[in-house]
Amino acid sequence: MLVLSRKIGEKLIIGDNITVVVSKIAGNRVTLGIEAPGDVRIVRGELEPHAKAELAPSRDRRPAEASPATTLAK
Repeated sequence: MLVLSRKIGEKLIIGDNITVVVSKIAGNRVTLGIEAPGDVRIVRGELEPHAKAELAPSRDRRPAEASPATTLAK
């Protein structure tokens, strides 16, 4: 695992098409902004088991038809 320190407004670039920005830091809470293509699935860690279960019966759906709970709106 790579561990980095970032300040508000600083970015992480992942690959060629994913950017993570530190938007806000308040106490022990950090707010992140994520810019990624629509076909990249982004899910909070605690929701991952639920998201996998939701996607399993519907693998034939196109990304535009995916549930808002499992996709990131820009």
